[in-house]
Amino acid sequence: MDLRQFLMCLSLCTAFALSKPTEKKDRVHHEPQLSDKVHNDAQSFDYDHDAFLGAEEAKTFDQLTPEESKERLGKIVSKIDGDKDGFVTVDELKDWIKFAQKRWIYEDVERQWKGHDLNEDGLVSWEEYKNATYGYVLDDPDPDDGFNYKQMMVRDERRFKMADKDGDLIATKEEFTAFLHPEEYDYMKDIVVQETMEDIDKNADGFIDLEEYIGDMYSHDGNVDEPEWVKTEREQFVEFRDKNRDGKMDKEETKDWILPSDYDHAEAEARHLVYESDQNKDGKLTKEEIVDKYDLFVGSQATDFGEALVRHDEF
Repeated sequence: MDLRQFLMCLSLCTAFALSKPTEKKDRVHHEPQLSDKVHNDAQSFDYDHDAFLGAEEAKTFDQLTPEESKERLGKIVSKIDGDKDGFVTVDELKDWIKFAQKRWIYEDVERQWKGHDLNEDGLVSWEEYKNATYGYVLDDPDPDDGFNYKQMMVRDERRFKMADKDGDLIATKEEFTAFLHPEEYDYMKDIVVQETMEDIDKNADGFIDLEEYIGDMYSHDGNVDEPEWVKTEREQFVEFRDKNRDGKMDKEETKDWILPSDYDHAEAEARHLVYESDQNKDGKLTKEEIVDKYDLFVGSQATDFGEALVRHDEF
């Protein structure tokens, strides 16, 4: 069984086995916090280290001297400077922070890429993905596990075509990433909304009414009394979700619900790092300005700094 299918089946089976009537399903996609540490530079730069490197990468390596730290930070700066003009802008720093925070996504894509790029040409076509994912079940019209694989395949094909910007049914790694993690890409958000509405809209009228909204989160399972959080969700639907008060959520209302416009923590941190490091106040950073403030970005010895610096061969 393909890894993606296995994980999907495992997830569904686990959810079925462990779910309780009072458990709440959360479909809202929030931007994660950059760190669980307090952002107080007067006490430490731990938050900044987590934000710049990612929490998993920002672990302590006591053997790094300040000189080693500065040298390896310089190599990371060269990678952040996307247009190679010798400066790091707020936007470039923001993009790097988002990459560092979502490194797990790219690692997931790398794992799946190997199983789907069957001819090893550095691309994944729809045919390759379909054969690797559904090839063994398409010949069975009545699979024992109860999943409608043909319906799943149609849905995957639609998403694949949306991710495939040039329409050649062949995905680059970036397009494949958008296919696997559509919530991370602005141009894929409509398909996220569409798939969510299809999951919840049981009467297929193109809207999500109150009972469908609640039914997606909570199963009465014979219980007459609803828990308090369900009553709160009913109020949320009426007061906030259903903006035009017509008793149901349309596409735009559903998008506002599951893809809220969150505060951009990465941009705020990027601006903070530039402000603290920009010695000549020109609004952008040179490598020298960043390295001079290495303790803010990564630290050394007794401070937190990342595996990204130790594994400098990656950069």
